Amino acid sequence: MTMAPSEARQILAEADLICTADEVQVAIDRLAVDIGRALADDNPLLLTVMGGGVVFAGQLLPRLGFPLECDYLHVTRYGAGTSGGALTWVVEPRASVRDKVVLVLDDILDEGVTLAAIKARLLDQGAAKCLVAVLTEKELGRPKPVVPDFVGLRLPNRYVFGCGMDVKGAWRNLPAIYAVKGL
Repeated sequence: MTMAPSEARQILAEADLICTADEVQVAIDRLAVDIGRALADDNPLLLTVMGGGVVFAGQLLPRLGFPLECDYLHVTRYGAGTSGGALTWVVEPRASVRDKVVLVLDDILDEGVTLAAIKARLLDQGAAKCLVAVLTEKELGRPKPVVPDFVGLRLPNRYVFGCGMDVKGAWRNLPAIYAVKGL
């Protein structure tokens, strides 16, 4: 379900700024250094989770100064909704993960169900190691089924958008991170 541009603009106008564009860039710079230290000698396969992970991956990849392979996957629990449902594999990676070090890139670790399922499937398919890097992680105050290896920013438990995260399909393209007013 697509919302009207006027509704999208109203949501942004009323939203709370959570992380500035500069804070996001500093976090991505730090992640690039940390990932480089951990994986520079592994020729890893980086798998971007579509569609939210594309903004993060597009900014992170040019900062990684070592050889790597790139591919993507598309798994969703949300569809057009805002709360998780059944896991649907839309696109599997074309590249084989067998015996490779794999780094999964995503925009946010929320409840962790989707990323846990992705990691389990990649390990079942023979990945030598599967690491997870997220631009953001929501602080839920409870354990999650997956622990990210690399986290850029910690966010409050609110409905956030920007930097790959959307609100009703809009505003993935924002350079900063916002929270919907009242949520």
